[in-house]
Formats: sequence, C-alpha cells, structure tokens
Amino acid sequence: MIRSSSHKALIRRYLTWAYKSTKESFDRLERKATQLMADEYIWQKLSDKRAGPALEFKAYIAKKKAQPVSAQQYSYLKDRLNAVEEAIKHFLGVKELNNIRAGYEEEFTRRIWESKEH
Repeated sequence: MIRSSSHKALIRRYLTWAYKSTKESFDRLERKATQLMADEYIWQKLSDKRAGPALEFKAYIAKKKAQPVSAQQYSYLKDRLNAVEEAIKHFLGVKELNNIRAGYEEEFTRRIWESKEH
C-alpha cells in the first residue's frame, strides 16, 4: 500500500485535487436545479412583477430553464465523485475524507463572501 509519508502526501494532494475538480463540476450541475427552485420562489414573492427589473429576473429564470442538464453527464459526475470519495477512504481514511469535504465547503463559502460580483 502506501510506502512512505511522502507517498501518502502525494496521494493526499492528488485525491484532494480530484475531489475538488469533480465536486466543482458536479456542483455546477446541481446548482442549476437548486437555484431554479430558489429563483421561482423569489419570483412568487416579488410584490411588483411588472417592474422592469422584475421582468428581467423572470427572463433570467426562463433562460436557466431553457438550458437542460444532461442526465448522462449528471450520472457520470455523481459516480465519479463517489469513486473519488471511496479512493480517499481507501488510501487516507474516513476522517481525511471528512476533512477534505469540510475544506471544500469552507473554501467555497469564503469565495461567495469575498465575491465582488452583483
């Protein structure tokens, strides 16, 4: 199995990268569905749906709906993410998988708070 601490460090870095890149791709697909749910709820709660910005928001929602997510791509990314997580558990253990998951969530939450857009 893992022969030295340097091998373990290399495997940890690679599997962290594999988790991050796969999870980012998977999240992009999942975000679309969750954002549509939230956007439609917000649309229903807008008090003046005839105002210009509200109509722009409605068009934004329609544009999202018009770009369907490929079921094949979703399935592949979900399976790949599961396989990467299994590899992390095999080589590094469940505790390290939980650390990598937590680090990913912390990093993306930080990016949201630091974002200068909108």
